[in-house]
This record gives sequence, C-alpha cells and structure tokens, in this order.
Amino acid sequence: MKNIKTILALIACSLGSAVSAQNPVIQTHFTPDPAPMIYKGKMYLYTGDDQPGFDFYTMTKWHVYSSDDMVNWTDHGSPVSLESFSWARDRAWAAQCVERNGKFYWYICVQTVDNNMAIGVAVSDSPAGPFKDALGKPLVTTATWDNIDPTVFIDDDGQAYLYWGNSKLFYVKLNKDMTSFNGKITEIPQSVEAFGGMRRPGKSDEVLQKQEKFDDVYVEGPWLYKRNKQYYMMYAGMTNRTECLSYATSASPTGPWKYQGKIMTDQPTNSFTNHGGIIDYKGKSYLFYHNALLPNGGSYGRSTAIEEFKYNPDGSIPKIKITKEGVNPVGTLNPYQRNEAETMAWSEKCTTSENKKTGVYVSDIRTGGYIKVRAVDFGKGASEFSASVAAGIDGGILEVHLDDVKGTKIAQIEIPRTGGWEEFKTLTSKISESVSGIHDVYFVFQGKNITAGRKLFNFDHWSFKKK
Repeated sequence: MKNIKTILALIACSLGSAVSAQNPVIQTHFTPDPAPMIYKGKMYLYTGDDQPGFDFYTMTKWHVYSSDDMVNWTDHGSPVSLESFSWARDRAWAAQCVERNGKFYWYICVQTVDNNMAIGVAVSDSPAGPFKDALGKPLVTTATWDNIDPTVFIDDDGQAYLYWGNSKLFYVKLNKDMTSFNGKITEIPQSVEAFGGMRRPGKSDEVLQKQEKFDDVYVEGPWLYKRNKQYYMMYAGMTNRTECLSYATSASPTGPWKYQGKIMTDQPTNSFTNHGGIIDYKGKSYLFYHNALLPNGGSYGRSTAIEEFKYNPDGSIPKIKITKEGVNPVGTLNPYQRNEAETMAWSEKCTTSENKKTGVYVSDIRTGGYIKVRAVDFGKGASEFSASVAAGIDGGILEVHLDDVKGTKIAQIEIPRTGGWEEFKTLTSKISESVSGIHDVYFVFQGKNITAGRKLFNFDHWSFKKK
C-alpha cells in the first residue's frame, strides 16, 4: 500500500508540474550534442558547450551531468577541454563516453594544429572525471574535415566499434585497450537503401539541400546501439534544408544498413543541426537530442532535450515530437541527505561555476530567479532547512516554496556576508509550514534593500531535517 501511495503521489506531482517547461533539461549552459551513458544505475549525460554570439560552432570544452530520476540533473562541471590535448588547436565538437573494465573513455573531436579535424580519446577512473588525454596524440587523424562526431559501441562479444563521419561514414574495430586499432578504416557505402539518399559525385551539400526530391541523406552525428539482436544507426539526416534525425538498422554492427526513415522532423528546433542518442533506462526508452529553444539560443546556442518513446512491436522507432514538458520522473529525491544546489530540473537567473576548493556550485544568482527540483519526497514531514551559501556582501534572501514559484513558503534564510563569494557557510531555518509527501521544491532568490540586478549570493548544497 505504501508503494501505491508513493506512485500515486508521484504521478500527481508530475501532472501538476507538466504545465511548466522541462525541456531543454539544462538551462545554466548551452549543451549541444548529448551523449547518454548508464553506469551503476545512474544516467550520465555528456555534452558540448556552445558559446553563442558567434557565427560558427565555437566550443572549447565539454560538460558532464547525471540523474537518478531523469528530471533532476546534477552538474559535474567540465572535466575535459581543449587544454587537455596538447595537439588540439580549436573546436571542441561532439563526443561520446563509454565504460569498459572500470575505466571511462571519452571520444572527442577537435581541430588539430595542422588545421584538420581529428578524433582523440580521454580516460578517467570516474564517469565524472577528471579526464586526461590517453594518447598524447589523435586516435584517428587524416587530412580531412570528415573526422568528427565519434560514436562508440561495445558488442556482446567484447568487440568495440568506433564510427564517425561528416557526409561520409567510417568505422574501425577498436582493440581491447580502447585507445588503439590494428585494422583498416572502412568507409560505409552511401546508398538509397542504406541511408535514404545518395550523394552524386561532384554535388555539394548546398546543391543537395536545394533539391527537394533529395529526401534525406546521411550527414553526420552517428549513434550506434543494439536492441533485441538488432543494430541501430541513428544519424543526422537532411530534410527541407535542415537536419533531421533518421535511422537505419542491420543484423551486423558493420552493416549492410537498411534505411528505416526519419525520427524527428515535424517541428522546428530553431537550429540547423540536430544530434542525439537513444538509450533505455529503468524500463523506459529515451531520445536525447538538441534544440535551440532556450532564450538567446540558435544554431550556435543549442541545448539538450529529452523525449520518452515506445518502440513499435516490430522494433521500429516511431516519429517523436518535440515537447516543452519533456519527461516525467522515474524516481524521487531524498531531501534528508546532502543535495547539491547544482542539481536542477529547471532554473532561471543563475548559472554554475566551479573551483578546486568547492567543486561545482550555483553562481550569478539574481533577484527573481529560482531553482526547481522535482519529486522531492518529504515522507512524514520536515522540521528544518539548511543551505550552504557564500556572499561577499549581504542583502540576499533564499526562500523555499512548494509546487510553484509562488507556492506555499516553508522556509527563508536571510544571507549575510560570509567572508567572500567563495567562502561558504551553512545556515538554517525552521520549517514554518507543515510539509509531507512528494512535492516539487522551488528555491527562490530575493533581494532586500539592494541595487536591482546585482549578484546576490552563491549556493553550494542543501538538506532538510526530519521532523
């Protein structure tokens, strides 16, 4: 009976919060090219880092996030960047991380010092890093710009495959060390049967985009995975002069591939590109992709979004719609343990920063902003709220509301100077209203007698005390 009550409360909480946005799932940074990975029951998300305001894809680092419930995402910062690779010159583009034998291999692509694109690999003992260059040189490098968007898959027999490519699709079999290969690089033939369209010799992408009869074609962003003994290759295709998500299937990880159609095409993403990953988690199937629907977004300011879907009985992937609501929680959050402030379902008027002493924390907090955390299970009740905060000057107020940014206020902390913006102190407040069961929690930022728009405080972690 207890489990049934918990499930019903969780459903009610989810329905109540569905009126507000959940997609894109990260709001503190632009996070293109999402690559999901599961490790020890936790979902990890590896992304790029768009820097808007430029007229090209200008990225210098990658990010890691994680979640136990698919809605509250913890920011683990940027454990690898262009500076991690002595041979890298520019452009930290799409990447994917996989685990093997307790080590984590993050395959990245960058522009090299000789002005080509190359694929490298960083390694770590933890899914959240820190990562370091595993080779001190590229893993795949040729005099071309086709070496982008790596995807890696380890088959049931232990053989690992690395696919990549822009306009052309390549693969190689990796050795067990995951940082080398002995066989030759193989190019997958492009054909109507394999990828829905075929490039004609001498035809540029620009020409192909103008040919309306040229409906879909492999462009970039491959994502290889296996389900029920069938191999799936999702990729960024081309339709109506912009990228869509399409896929092909095969009985083998090396093909031949059979084109199956488009997955996501029916709504504009506000971005020329799309790039994604598909994964199953806690009995549900999810599509990770990016769009440019955050404020100030665009083709060079893209953000990760997630949609749940169900495979058709024959294993095919249905058309998937873009939603603002995103996905529902598949678990609850325990408020009676330390929770990082950078664990968020939604946020406004704040970002995240990191340093060696504290790690990642919420920063640049402004009046009227907030952090939303979904499906918090208070059980039979809470008596006290604690928050670790830092402020160089006083005037900031941290309010705790239930179920809405203007919902019932259960706690409030007035934040004094703590000795500096990175000198964190834990402050407490008694719970002013009875609270039990499952709720969305809003940490609302207010100012008291301060100049409008100025920074209020930094926020590291929080917890509640049981009644």
